[in-house]
Amino acid sequence: MEFDNSFEVPLPPDQAWPVLMNIQSIAPCMPGAQLTDVVDDKTYKGSIGVRLGPVALTFAGTVVFEEIDNANHTARVRAQGNDAKGRGAAQAKSTFRLEPAGSGSKVLVHTDLSLSGAVAQYGRGVGMIQATATALMNQFANNLKKQLANPPADGDAPQAAKPISATSLAGQVMWNTVKDKFGGKS
Repeated sequence: MEFDNSFEVPLPPDQAWPVLMNIQSIAPCMPGAQLTDVVDDKTYKGSIGVRLGPVALTFAGTVVFEEIDNANHTARVRAQGNDAKGRGAAQAKSTFRLEPAGSGSKVLVHTDLSLSGAVAQYGRGVGMIQATATALMNQFANNLKKQLANPPADGDAPQAAKPISATSLAGQVMWNTVKDKFGGKS
């Protein structure tokens, strides 16, 4: 399944790009994510905890930057992970790019996600997957903005973001369902 997300950062593209490409610095902004190993400058290992409906999942895997275009502020990323309890796997290919937006930048993300095993059944509703992705992206953007406003002191590690709550996710799914049924725009 494919979906798009976007968020804004309060830096122009030339300043925002190096921040976004510093994976060790921004990984703690992703709710439930933990960077466990830097294999090389394009390959990272880690885990992320997410909720699909009533089920909490933790995926451990690898993220590889397959293409980075610093001049045009675009990148293509491939990620794969397996649920820690053996309930399935997730694979994603994402492209993201920056474009100017006011005095800052807009980050546009296109994701092609496939789930397998029991995990695919937990998230079989496309609305639930999109709501989860949107909620994760929104929390990531808010955490990143806070980090940019108050960067950690030299030698301090950025504070890891808490996993996304089931309550906020359920509310997002219900709201999206209501909007879809009544033709509302977000």
